[in-house]
Amino acid sequence: MAHKFTDENFEEEVLKSQVPVMVDFYADWCGPCKMMAPVVEELATDYEGTIKVGKLNVDEAPGISSKYRVMSIPTLLFIKDGQVVDTVIGAVPKSQLTDKIEKLK
Repeated sequence: MAHKFTDENFEEEVLKSQVPVMVDFYADWCGPCKMMAPVVEELATDYEGTIKVGKLNVDEAPGISSKYRVMSIPTLLFIKDGQVVDTVIGAVPKSQLTDKIEKLK
């Protein structure tokens, strides 16, 4: 199951993570985000223990969304050692995300 990232746990769970992290910036009202939700959950299961996969609701964490200049959702950030190393914007096939994750490991 995908982690739930918040203002309170973002630094600890994402920036200080010992493993690479994929963060899905989403909103409940966003159609493309709803399309990506099952894909994000599948990736969380597929890569459990290898990378951390989680979701951040932009309406609940506007400060983090602003800090990372998230202008469109869904936006997926790939973070390693506290730094953004890749970004995907919009609804994309699972294979595209898998390719990005494989490069992270």
